[in-house]
Amino acid sequence: MDDRRTPLARARGLGSAKDGLGHWWAQRLTAIALIPLVVWFAVSLVMLSGADYATARAWIGSPLVMVLLILTIGIGLHHGQLGVQVVLEDYTDGAWRVALIVLAKFIAAVFGLAAIVAILRIGFGG
Repeated sequence: MDDRRTPLARARGLGSAKDGLGHWWAQRLTAIALIPLVVWFAVSLVMLSGADYATARAWIGSPLVMVLLILTIGIGLHHGQLGVQVVLEDYTDGAWRVALIVLAKFIAAVFGLAAIVAILRIGFGG
């Protein structure tokens, strides 16, 4: 096989991190999973457009709705974080890149946990 790296890059072991395919698949699978979830969520919001607070709270309290809401938010945040990571890898300097990627993952995790706690509190009447 023809190695086109410079001698310095070969000595440092620089090259493909061999992680891009997994990231690519994760982004595609989360996008596919979001299609039915977002359609379900949009239709549900239209159906609840004239409902009062008690009706909306009862809707969220349904076990199936709670699971679908948590999936929608969790998968959506993960998909968004994957996209932000790609942008950061492509357009930020090496000194800030890792810190910004970690920050993006942290923000997605915090928002996800906050959403799950809120859904469960509403669903279980807390």
